[in-house]
Amino acid sequence: MSGRQETALCSIPQHGYGWKVKLNHVFPERRNQRVKPKLKQLPPLIPLGLRYLTWALNILKDGKRPLMNYFKMKTGKQIYGAPIGGIGAGTIGRGFRGEFCRYQMRPGIYSYHVLAANQFLVTIRNSEGTTVYQQVLSPHKKPKSNRLSSWKWEFDGSNAQYCALYPRAWTEYKIHEHKVTLTCRQVSPVIPHNYKDSSLPCAVFVWDVENGSNEDLQISITMTFKNGTGGKDDKKGNCWTEAFDEAGGDVKGVMIHQVIRAMKCTYGIACSNNDHITTETHFNPNGPGYEIWQPLQTKGELNTKSEEYRPGNAREEVGCAVSCKNTVQANSKGRAEFALVWDMPQVKFSGSSTTYRRFYTKFFGSDGKAAPKLAAYALQNYKSWEKEIETWQEPILNDSGLPDWYKSAIFNELYFVSDGGSIWVEVDESEKLPADDPRMEYGRFGYLEGHEYRMYNTYDVHFYASFALAQLWPQLQKVLQYDIRDSISKEDLSRRKHLYDGQKAIRKSAGSVPHDVGDPEEDPFVNINSYPIHDVADWRDLNSKFVLQVFRDFTLWKDVAYLKAMWPQACTVIQKSMAWDKDDDGLIENGGFPDQTYDSWIMTGASAYCGSLWLASLHAMIEMGRALGEPTELFETTLHKGKAAFEAKLWNGE
Repeated sequence: MSGRQETALCSIPQHGYGWKVKLNHVFPERRNQRVKPKLKQLPPLIPLGLRYLTWALNILKDGKRPLMNYFKMKTGKQIYGAPIGGIGAGTIGRGFRGEFCRYQMRPGIYSYHVLAANQFLVTIRNSEGTTVYQQVLSPHKKPKSNRLSSWKWEFDGSNAQYCALYPRAWTEYKIHEHKVTLTCRQVSPVIPHNYKDSSLPCAVFVWDVENGSNEDLQISITMTFKNGTGGKDDKKGNCWTEAFDEAGGDVKGVMIHQVIRAMKCTYGIACSNNDHITTETHFNPNGPGYEIWQPLQTKGELNTKSEEYRPGNAREEVGCAVSCKNTVQANSKGRAEFALVWDMPQVKFSGSSTTYRRFYTKFFGSDGKAAPKLAAYALQNYKSWEKEIETWQEPILNDSGLPDWYKSAIFNELYFVSDGGSIWVEVDESEKLPADDPRMEYGRFGYLEGHEYRMYNTYDVHFYASFALAQLWPQLQKVLQYDIRDSISKEDLSRRKHLYDGQKAIRKSAGSVPHDVGDPEEDPFVNINSYPIHDVADWRDLNSKFVLQVFRDFTLWKDVAYLKAMWPQACTVIQKSMAWDKDDDGLIENGGFPDQTYDSWIMTGASAYCGSLWLASLHAMIEMGRALGEPTELFETTLHKGKAAFEAKLWNGE
């Protein structure tokens, strides 16, 4: 990387793009998603509400959480910035004020706690070795009770600025009284077409330290981290810690070994490229925090201990720390590089007996001992990640024809590919898939419809989101499509009462595209169609959306093998949809109930929404059939009739 590029990366982007706020920013909006219906709207909602109540209580009675939980709705907090971590191996959210928050270690299940013990601290010592400044780099007030009471909190947020341009983020801290500027650059390995590195559960924090004074300063950056995700289960982990060094001693850090909901998980924090790295294998995150604060205050470093720490009390929570000390000469710069990793190689879903290996284990093993290697790999490779990210983003960022808001949104909204509860696992050999099936090489991928709509690969909305995968990680779109293809022929004859009308129907009908591939509280990829409100076998848009995605993918990739693999099921769902053309005019009709994505919107007869998707899918079938040398006469005839009916029925001026 050139010196010019290196300088540009060190500071917050000066252009208009990127989401930028001061750390003391207060949003003027006060949003409330708990919209109350008007009195006249209540009568038709009462039966639905009663059916929902019965359904949800039965799920809660079984010790699970409803996939749509209106008892405890997730209200968005006005704190979040760019999350950290790759794709499908768990994530940790970051707040724009520096919080570590919104943990997804269990696949698809979130913990929204903010952990006060997870912080960065700075210590500044003058040329005489006297500590002149020590501060938690957070504008938050001191935690309640006695927790970390010895630490100095409330950094002045007006002297710090945040910028998110996913998968990176910058935070700049101005310490005016000592003419010191700290810039933390957060880098996650979310890199188009790089499947290995994009699967990794890690992030790197690059701290650039600028000493603008006329005095040499000794500046220490310290990272602290505790076990768990902030809930009651943090006391159930039987956790223990140990120090490590990797890459010939160039990388040093501490691991926290723990168990999260019967799944082994190791956190690792580490530092590299510095002769003076110190570690602390244990501090009490619920105590005053003297174990960290005092040695830093006294000598600018931690009391490194080489032995592991095993709590005497199995319910004890533990924290650890790693610190990097640099002497930064007057009017010059220094750097400290930290990595945070989480190694949870084998996972289970709540309702499943199957153990899955996360995709990154293909490269780092599944024995739960990968944290040191992951940390070293991240610290050794983050510069190449940034080069790939720059190559990907620069054509858009440098396009003067695009507005800055668009440049920010197109990258920052991509956060959901990682922080959307995504799961990326290897396929078990017992499935006996063909050798040329892409899932054999690239595994199985899923992401949630939303944190509050907990269903994997909800297909009616993936239709819109799928462009991100198809263009940036086409193999993930491909394996997702293979799962949908296989599910079309599957049946689940278990009967359930649908919440909308109280009618009973089977969970999954053969010959139909599923709504979703399952709920992480059940057995996803096996128990498909978790959506409980309607019988989605009657939805008019799902089949068309499958055909159109196949056609879009083929148009982008020119992959004839993929098209051949999808073609039979595309024919199946198109022919099933033809049964919804009741008057044989080539145009499908809606059934007078919410039979499409907009699941409270009643459509009757021909509709512009479902009709246009249907006509487009017929055109796609013709083009795909011609590419494969398959007969297309039926689709051509139906399209010709359907276009005329579409205009006559809907383009009529009324």
